[in-house]
Amino acid sequence: MQKGFKLAMCQLQVNIDKRKNIENAFRHIDLAAQGGAELVILPEMFTCPYNIKLFDEYSENETDGETIAALSKKAKELGIYIFGGSIPEKENDKTYNSCFVFSRKGEVIGKHRKMHLFDINIKDRIEFKESDVLTAGNEVTVIQTDLCKIGVAICYDIRFPELSRKMTLMGAELLVLPAAFNMTTGPAHWELSIRTRALDNQFFVAAVSTARDENASYVAYGNSMIADPWGSIFARAGVSEEIIFAEISKEKIDRIRNELPLLKHRREDLY
Repeated sequence: MQKGFKLAMCQLQVNIDKRKNIENAFRHIDLAAQGGAELVILPEMFTCPYNIKLFDEYSENETDGETIAALSKKAKELGIYIFGGSIPEKENDKTYNSCFVFSRKGEVIGKHRKMHLFDINIKDRIEFKESDVLTAGNEVTVIQTDLCKIGVAICYDIRFPELSRKMTLMGAELLVLPAAFNMTTGPAHWELSIRTRALDNQFFVAAVSTARDENASYVAYGNSMIADPWGSIFARAGVSEEIIFAEISKEKIDRIRNELPLLKHRREDLY
């Protein structure tokens, strides 16, 4: 990992028009790059309203997908890394919730398919079942870049501590989390989950939500934020469209892991 770098998280408003969503993402990516970001992160399902009835309609495949080609071109044009939030990806008649990662040269250098599908039923508050249309991914995603080694998870994945720990043991120093927590789970668990994963694994967690739309069928919580290896939130968005920037420091990771050596004190002989 280099000594430090700036990343940007784009909290985007998503509407029914896929092309306009892509154009809006590009405007924010351009602004992020102008602000000095070397790595830009988009939110979960940024091209598509978060509605399981629409996932198939908005899906695209890796080889000739409109969104994937556009993000590849933009990453190359700006010479930055882009973590493409997530989109519905189609392969062999299956639909996945997938985050594509693009290098400074516009190459796809990684892809994470959401491993844990959001199937919940909280009485009188929210019911959602992604498995009705989506297929779960089955690979842990950690990507080597010239900035640092980066793990990728999507939304509900953050609730499973074993996944984040495995990424840490694979060398991840930053976890990128495109997400769309809702107005039931967001106020209760969004910040708590982000801070806990960062603290437990002593790495940075950059969690990027869609903006809140009170008129949508699924209302996102917003509040994109980043936690440092001490478990502190040091950059946070509101609920509307916004770009937030954060400095990622190698020195902070090393210092905290040395001062509070949680990872070294693991009892591998017992668990």
